[in-house]
Amino acid sequence: MTNTELTDPDATGNGTAPDARTRLAAVVYNPIKVDLPALKASVATEESAAGWPETLWFETSKDDPGQGAARQAIEAGASVIIVAGGDGTVRAVAEVVHGTDRALVLLPSGTGNLLARNLKLALDDAAGSIRSAFTGTDRPIDVGMIDIRRADGTVDRHAYLVMAGLGLDAKMLANTDDDLKAKVGWLAYVKALVAVGQDRNDLHFRYSLDKQPAQSMRAHTIMIGNCGLLPAEIVLLPDAVVDDGHFDIVVLKPKGVLGWVQIVSKVIWENGVLSRTRLGRRFRTTNVDALNYATGTELVLRLHRQEEIELDGDEFGSAIAFKTWISPGGLTVRVPAPAA
Repeated sequence: MTNTELTDPDATGNGTAPDARTRLAAVVYNPIKVDLPALKASVATEESAAGWPETLWFETSKDDPGQGAARQAIEAGASVIIVAGGDGTVRAVAEVVHGTDRALVLLPSGTGNLLARNLKLALDDAAGSIRSAFTGTDRPIDVGMIDIRRADGTVDRHAYLVMAGLGLDAKMLANTDDDLKAKVGWLAYVKALVAVGQDRNDLHFRYSLDKQPAQSMRAHTIMIGNCGLLPAEIVLLPDAVVDDGHFDIVVLKPKGVLGWVQIVSKVIWENGVLSRTRLGRRFRTTNVDALNYATGTELVLRLHRQEEIELDGDEFGSAIAFKTWISPGGLTVRVPAPAA
C-alpha cells in the first residue's frame, strides 16, 4: 500500500479561536458515569470562587458519545471543556477539541481512565480535578490520528490519545460482556482473554513506517501508543511519552508457551519493576524474539484480511487498512497548578 492510499494527514481540529479574555467553562458528561447533582454543586462552588460565569452543560448519549456535545460547547464560546466520563468520552471530545485553542480538563469517571493515569492525575479527587479547570495550568500533549479503511472501501478518521491496536486487545474488547464490565470493571476482560487466547489466527500485513519501503510481517498483536501505562500499573510501552512528538509501537510475536513467557517477563518484570529505578533500567534488555519495539510518526498498514481494531479501549469495528500519524502538541490539557 502506498502512503497516499489513505487520506492525507493535513487536517486540523475544529472551531474558531475565542476572545483571549473569555473565561467560560463547559462540562461534557456521560450521565451513566457521573453523579450529576454532586458534580453540578462542585462546579458551582469552584466557578464562583474563581469568579467565572455560570458553566455550560452538555450531555452525551449512545448516538453522540461526545463529539456533538463538544462542538456545541465550542460554538457556545467555552474556552475550557471539562470531560466527565470514561475513556470513550474523553477520546470523543478530544477528537473535536484537538487543533483548537480550547483546553480539556479530565474528570476521571470510568474504569480505565487511561489518559489520566498516564498524565499522573489523581483518579479519586473530583474536587481537585474540577478546581484545576478554573485555576490550573495548560499542558500540550500529542494526539494520535488514524484513517481507518473498511472492507467496503470507505475511510473514517478518528483521534486517539493512548493506544490503537489490532490483535489481542481488539479481540478482547470485541468479546467483552458490557453488562459484566459495568458490574466488575476490568475483571470482565478476564473472561474475554480466555476466549481470545484460543484464537490461533495471526495478523498478516504489509506496513511502511515513516515512508520507508513496505515490508511484510506476521504477528499476534500490534499496538501503536501515544503513552504506555495501562490499568493495574502495567507498562506496555516503557519509553512512550505523551508529548515527545512520536508514537511507540509494540509487536507481539509469541511462538508457543515460551514466547508468552518472554512477553510476560518483559512487560511485567522489566517494564514494570526494573524500569522504576535508574539502576534497574541498566539491566533492561532490548527486543526479544516474541516482542519488538519501534518508534515513528507515521505508519501505513494493510492487512491480508479485515481485523478488529480498537482505539483507547473501545472497539471500532473491522479494518482492512489504516494510516496513523502523530499531531505533535495537538491537544491542550489543563492540569492542576504546581504546588507553591
